[in-house]
Amino acid sequence: MGKDRLFLRESIFDDCEKFAKWESDPAVTEFFTINDGRDYEEVTREFIERAGDDSQHQFTVCLKDTGEAIGRIYVSNINHHYDSLDITRIYIADKANRGKGYGEEALCLVLKWSFEEMKAERVTLDHFAANKIAASLYEKVGFVREGTMRHGGKKNGEYVDLCLMSMLKEEYFKKFY
Repeated sequence: MGKDRLFLRESIFDDCEKFAKWESDPAVTEFFTINDGRDYEEVTREFIERAGDDSQHQFTVCLKDTGEAIGRIYVSNINHHYDSLDITRIYIADKANRGKGYGEEALCLVLKWSFEEMKAERVTLDHFAANKIAASLYEKVGFVREGTMRHGGKKNGEYVDLCLMSMLKEEYFKKFY
């Protein structure tokens, strides 16, 4: 299921400083519905609000050998009635760490958590139509395209179309086991 170079841990308040730095970089947020000009105060306020909400979960992606934080995963819309959740944001922050398969490994780790620990039946995610790298990764891992959510997101006051993808529990276990 991956190269075993990463681990996910529960995000902590002290991570907000890194998140704010990373999420102020246009190279990180180009294809996210995060407005430009995001600052530490906004990141911490959002982190605290999410921490108290059982329908959301925040992970920090770390290198196994050093413990260094290199990325973030935010899961939302955790619904125990429908056994579903959404991987709302996933990224590897530093350009030097991209292209090494860390994004794929982090995605596989959060899928393992989703299907094996959370017992999800369905996991969704979406991406900007122009984000061909993300689309390729998600398809490689086993997500299936469901369609386009017209004006499904908003960035800097402008509506954006998002491509919706999903993976079902049976597809996950067939692919990874």
